[in-house]
Amino acid sequence: MQHPFLPQLPAAPSLPRLLRLLVVLLPLLALLPGCSNDDDDPVEIPATPDKITVPLAASHPEGIQWDAANQRFIVSSRREGRIITVKDDSTYTALADDARLISTIGLHLDAGRNRVLAAVADNNFNPARTSPATQRKLAAVAVFNATTGNLLAYTDLGSKAAAYSQHFANDIAVDAQGNAYITDSFAPVIYKLDLQGNATVLLDNAQLSSTTFGLNGIVYHPDGYLLVAKTSDGSLFKVPLSNPAGFTRVTTTQNLAGADGLLLSDNQTLLVVAGSQGTVYRLGSTDGWATAAATGSFVTGAVSPTTITRRSNDAYVLYPYQPTAPRFAIVKTRF
Repeated sequence: MQHPFLPQLPAAPSLPRLLRLLVVLLPLLALLPGCSNDDDDPVEIPATPDKITVPLAASHPEGIQWDAANQRFIVSSRREGRIITVKDDSTYTALADDARLISTIGLHLDAGRNRVLAAVADNNFNPARTSPATQRKLAAVAVFNATTGNLLAYTDLGSKAAAYSQHFANDIAVDAQGNAYITDSFAPVIYKLDLQGNATVLLDNAQLSSTTFGLNGIVYHPDGYLLVAKTSDGSLFKVPLSNPAGFTRVTTTQNLAGADGLLLSDNQTLLVVAGSQGTVYRLGSTDGWATAAATGSFVTGAVSPTTITRRSNDAYVLYPYQPTAPRFAIVKTRF
């Protein structure tokens, strides 16, 4: 019953009439512009390049690191010594140089401390800077500000292993505390360099020696040990930092002869660049690197690949080609 003081309301439409209205209105509603929340739209991530060819002649690069903060690669040079940066468009810029950089070999970008560490050696790659006093006798580390390229420190390492007449500082790993570990390819030695610039010998053992080219790539594992490759026979060693003398050889059936640069892509996966084989091997371990098995490979061909770096979820390997080549390349691996 209608209340006497309230206005008369229209009667509710019957069900058939309501259905007829919906039939008319629904198509019209579909034509109205929709509401969209930009925050819910998927973020488009730019594709990373498959290959970057750098038109820099006779650089003969050796080490490479991806600098995520500045979206660039950092590259060393056996032939020139200077360190450069490379963008995806193949442009390159000088980052750091010093007269003592005869050949720069392995690199490590310590992004949290804004520094670049470079292993320095002399195997007569750089005619302009080599000398009898340093040929096959030089093992050093140069540390630069990653932003400005200013030299922060230069430390001689070879004098800490004076029992050996020949030295070649090769690759570098850095632990969570900022301690650096450097391999020597001409002496069976791994050096340690702390943040204060104090250099010591972490490990000296005849098992690490070679009559040709010995220790090479090195990485730090978050569980407190180093993984180190030996080029001449492809040995892979596990070196616990709490007891370096208790190092062991990682058991694997994969032939890693010619092993050069290493990349720990996650705690159970290691990428090994076997330069003389023209191949990057992917190894996996489920027992803390007591053993390892091959889980994939990427064939580079005869381009003299040296080392590898992580870029987000990708890994890029360095193609130096020959020492006099008019270019070099940085190539995305695909397993």
